[in-house]
Amino acid sequence: MKHILEALEDRRAAARLGGGQVRVDAQHKRGKLSARERIELLLDHGSFEEFDMFVQHRCTDFGMDQGEKIPGDGVVTGWGTVNGRTVYVFAKDFTVFGGSLSETHAQKITKIQDMALRNRAPIIGIFDAGGARIQEGVAALGGYGEVFQRNVLASGVIPQISLIMGPCAGGDVYSPAMTDFIFMVRDTSYMFVTGPDVVKTVTNETVTAEELGGASVHTTRSSIADRAYENDVEALLQMRRLIDFLPASNRDEIPEWPSFDESDREDMSLDTLIPDNTNKPYDIKELIVKVVDERDFFEIQEAHARNIVVGFGRVEGRTIGIVANQPMVLAGVLDSDASRKAARFVRFCDAFGIPVVTFVDVPGFLPGTAQEYGGLIKHGAKLLFAYAEATVPKVTVITRKAFGGAYDVMASKHLRGDVNYAWPTAQIAVMGAKGAVEIIFRADIGDKDKIAERTKEYEERFLSPFVAAERGYIDDVIMPHSTRRRISRALGMLRHKELENPWKKHDNIPL
Repeated sequence: MKHILEALEDRRAAARLGGGQVRVDAQHKRGKLSARERIELLLDHGSFEEFDMFVQHRCTDFGMDQGEKIPGDGVVTGWGTVNGRTVYVFAKDFTVFGGSLSETHAQKITKIQDMALRNRAPIIGIFDAGGARIQEGVAALGGYGEVFQRNVLASGVIPQISLIMGPCAGGDVYSPAMTDFIFMVRDTSYMFVTGPDVVKTVTNETVTAEELGGASVHTTRSSIADRAYENDVEALLQMRRLIDFLPASNRDEIPEWPSFDESDREDMSLDTLIPDNTNKPYDIKELIVKVVDERDFFEIQEAHARNIVVGFGRVEGRTIGIVANQPMVLAGVLDSDASRKAARFVRFCDAFGIPVVTFVDVPGFLPGTAQEYGGLIKHGAKLLFAYAEATVPKVTVITRKAFGGAYDVMASKHLRGDVNYAWPTAQIAVMGAKGAVEIIFRADIGDKDKIAERTKEYEERFLSPFVAAERGYIDDVIMPHSTRRRISRALGMLRHKELENPWKKHDNIPL
């Protein structure tokens, strides 16, 4: 018996080495951890249970039957816990055939995807691979298709997170693209459908891997990635933090963690957050961190469409999603990028029962030919659609400007906002006073005194929260310093909210 047990341990030790110590050392020299080291950092210590450690490829073409067969076949799969909560994980192992996907490699991933979906727990995929294993041809492509199908079925049922920690090219990019969140590591990770060599051949463009699909590109321009981190360790620790905000599935309650922050805490500094000059910016993140528990805010897509801020926080220990216009960037206007960014985030929150708190300071939609030609109407409609279909608790606070159609779009009472508050500084109108007066009193444009008098009259009549409050569009005008307490009480009141949309196979959001 003893020799059998020793043989088992020997096989396990060989499998854990992946492509061997030399290749692991090469991985370290590139500033990257190995697949198993990444899993060890991600999960609670000692909680990882590995599956299919001894699986090997079955390919016989192009001399593959004569070559080395490495246990695990380029991907490590299994489950463990993050702060005691079950999480499924797969990590591509670059030391084994460059992490390339084979038929058996794909079967290991789909097996863990099926388990995650069946047992209703989040799944995290760690990508560090060179695409399909060319020697396997269509078998590898079929494997990709099986993985993609499961990504789609799991969407909106369990959280799916992708960590890009090395190359991610060709067919490999589409699985992360269908997950809820994508995170990258600066300087060591990149994503693209076709690499620099193919680009050079087809289009005659000379471009580096970093310029084509590095973290700097995907976090700022393409919006493919939600955030980028400095190294593997920071990325993995931040994933542990993110998982703490997310429910295990669409049927689970949102997490509730012990909070050491008083729910009725008031912050008098908020009474002076809004500048006297209505055209002067202020940082909406200051409001966010002063409202959430212990100033703990996990921002999503921080570097893209910075005129809107989205992310997760907690109130009374329970997760909330936050959407806020950012006056510091483009005066907080809604453009195509901001609309898409916020719409996707609101839909994620709605899918997983996470209440949405919206802070509004929006002067309207961004004008111009670039926006109109780029489909601003359709992109703005995505955000409108997302808020309108959402059935989770929705609490809205208008801090300053809420002009035109942008007022409607930002979780207004008309889109089934549950509790809609305004600060005394709120200005709710079709447009700003100067523009409105120049349209209404066009004949008086030459008379500066008369225009000034009309502008003051318009401001006093319309640029306040009370016209909306008189009609019931605003539930209450609140003191800024009481914002956390009022939001906390509203969310408590809405905790058992029930609302169902009419039955449909699925909606047809303006994609």
